[in-house]
Amino acid sequence: MRVCGVELKGGEAIISLLSYEGETFNVPECRKVSFTVSQSATTEAIREFHFAFHKLMQDYRVDEVVIIEREQKGKLAGSATSFKLEAAIQLGELPVSLLSPVTIKEQNKRNPPQVDFDSLDLKKVQQLAFEAAYAQQNRRIFGKV
Repeated sequence: MRVCGVELKGGEAIISLLSYEGETFNVPECRKVSFTVSQSATTEAIREFHFAFHKLMQDYRVDEVVIIEREQKGKLAGSATSFKLEAAIQLGELPVSLLSPVTIKEQNKRNPPQVDFDSLDLKKVQQLAFEAAYAQQNRRIFGKV
C-alpha cells in the first residue's frame, strides 16, 4: 500500500510518499516535494492544483492520502488557502484521511521508524508529511484506522 502524507502550510502542500510492501517500508522517489498555490482566490489556480496533485497520485499509484489536520479557529488556525487545498485533495477519487498532530505523535512514539530521518532521501521540510504517512501506515498495519 502506498500512502501520501500531506502537510498544508499557507498556500503550500508539502508531500511525502511511503509504501509498505512485504513487511518493508520504502520511500519512493518523487518528482515533486511540494505544490505552491499563489493565487488561491482564482478558480483556475485551485483547478490547476487539483489536476497536478491528482495526476501525481495517479502516476505514483498512491492508494491513500493522509493530511495533517489543522485548527479551524483560534490563534493556530490554518489559512483559508490551506482549507481550499484540502478540499481540492478530498474531491479526488482517492480515500483521504485527516490525522491530528497528537495522533501522529502518539502513533510514531508507539512504533518509531527504524531509520533516522536524515538517512532518508527526503528534504527537511518533508519530515512532518513523512511522519503523517508513517503513522497512517502503522494504523493500517495494527488495525487502528
